[in-house]
Amino acid sequence: MSDLPTLPVTFRPGRTRAVLLTAGVAILVVITTVALLLDQLTTGERLSFILTAALLFAVLLLLARPKVVADDSGVTVVNIASRRRLDWAEIVQVNLRPGDPWVFLNLSDGTSLPALGIQPGIAKKRAIDDARTLRALAEARSTAAPERHQG
Repeated sequence: MSDLPTLPVTFRPGRTRAVLLTAGVAILVVITTVALLLDQLTTGERLSFILTAALLFAVLLLLARPKVVADDSGVTVVNIASRRRLDWAEIVQVNLRPGDPWVFLNLSDGTSLPALGIQPGIAKKRAIDDARTLRALAEARSTAAPERHQG
């Protein structure tokens, strides 16, 4: 298939990521500014405000982390708190059904792995296109792999 992207390619929810990072920076700046401007706060209270803002920012950074990276040898799925490397042959099917919050990868071991890097939340058309591209890459790469049947 000639319309496949050049590898490596990274899929991530760009708009969702932008919203999360912008909100995180805004929360950090506003809460820190308020903590520093309120004269009636003690040093400990100011620190508490700033640490709370930093914690909220860290949570939003984690939520902005998901991505799917496809390269010549396979796929790396980075979710909120985990990272998993898969060979192309391990991916049996790429699914994004109506109503799914993100792509699911059906694997050769019978399990399913959520790939939060492709999610139709804010940019539904983009997510559908990304899922189709990943599906086409998985099909092309799994059939391009040499047969390993030896007698």
